[in-house]
This record gives sequence, C-alpha cells and structure tokens, in this order.
Amino acid sequence: MSNAFFTPRIQSLSRAGQSSLRFRTNLAPTRSRQHVLAVRQKSSSAKQAADAVKQTEKALKKGPAPSQAEQESLPWAQYLTIRKNKRRWETAVTIPMTVLGFAGGIAYFGTQEMDPTKPIFNVDPMVVYAVATLGCAGFGYLMGPIVGSQCWRVMHRRTMKLIEARDRQFHEHIVKNRVDPTAQSATNPVPDFYGEKIGSLHSYRQWLRDQSKYKRKAFLPED
Repeated sequence: MSNAFFTPRIQSLSRAGQSSLRFRTNLAPTRSRQHVLAVRQKSSSAKQAADAVKQTEKALKKGPAPSQAEQESLPWAQYLTIRKNKRRWETAVTIPMTVLGFAGGIAYFGTQEMDPTKPIFNVDPMVVYAVATLGCAGFGYLMGPIVGSQCWRVMHRRTMKLIEARDRQFHEHIVKNRVDPTAQSATNPVPDFYGEKIGSLHSYRQWLRDQSKYKRKAFLPED
C-alpha cells in the first residue's frame, strides 16, 4: 500500500485526538468548580451543624427557660440582699435622726428659763428639761427607721410590687418556721423571732438551725 492511503487516516485520528483533548480541557474547569462548590456547601453545612450543637449545649447548661411567674418575681437571693440593704438604710438614717433629736432638745429646753422655786409636776425643772431632752433623742431614734424606710422605698419604687410580694411570702415562711416564744427561758432565749437579721440564703439556713436548736432545748428532756 502507498502512503496516500494512510495519510487521510492519520489526519482524521489526529483531528479526533485534538477535539477530545479540547473537550477534556474545557470540561476540567467545570468539574473543578463543581467540586469547589460541593466542598463549600459541605463545610457550610458542617459549620451550621456545629453552631446548632453549641447552642443546644448552652441551652442545656442554662436549664429550662424561666416561666412567666418566675420572670415576674424576684429571686430569693436577690430579695434577701435587697432586704439587707433596707435594714442598712434604716440604721444609717437612725443615727443622724437620734443626734438631730438630741440637738433639738438641747436647743429648745436649754434656752428655757428655770426657776428652782417653781417645780414642774413637783419635780425640779432641771430634771424635767433633761428628761425632755432625752425624750427628743428617743423620738429621733424611733423616727429613724421610718424615715430610712421611706427613703429606701423612693429609691426602689420601680420594683416595690415585686419586693412587697416577696415580703408577704417571706413573712409566711417566718411565721411557719419560728418557734413558740412561751417556752423561752434565761438560758434559752428566742433566736431572732421576727427574722430581722436574715440577709442572705446562708443566714436564713442558720436561722432555721437556730429555731431547731431552740425547740430541742425547750421541749426535749436534757440528759
């Protein structure tokens, strides 16, 4: 055979190989882009799944969502802290009110004319004025907690409804758990009958222990 027979065959095979190479070359970028998109979608799905797992773990750590009643009430720890601060306010205002009452008594009764020959209620005027001055100091001492409580209420007027609701519940707890004061004695006094010293959960537990100790000493026979 002559070369004329093989030449067209070789050219046709060469052209077919070139077209196949071009097709593969054009197809390769498309496949690579699809692969990249698939990888990105998988990574995005994995990231979303990881975020969902983290949110679930956080929700489990925080516990169940608070109910409507819990959202509209103060936690006991916060309430007892507020109650402790209220007692501090009353004490802080009582001191200056007592001093103010004593100073007012001295300013008024110290300027009064005294005649030793004219007793008041058959008592020396000096004694009467001194007792009246001490009475002014005592009046200031009694008014101190009232004034301090009113000042404290003004500072906490936004949460007074929640505090008053907890006050009622706290009073019910105190009445339910406190001891009978009729069994007290000199060696076994009633421990904080009104619960005024309770200012935290720890002090409340201590108050309960003191009540139990009082009951054991008052009603159980000693060994």
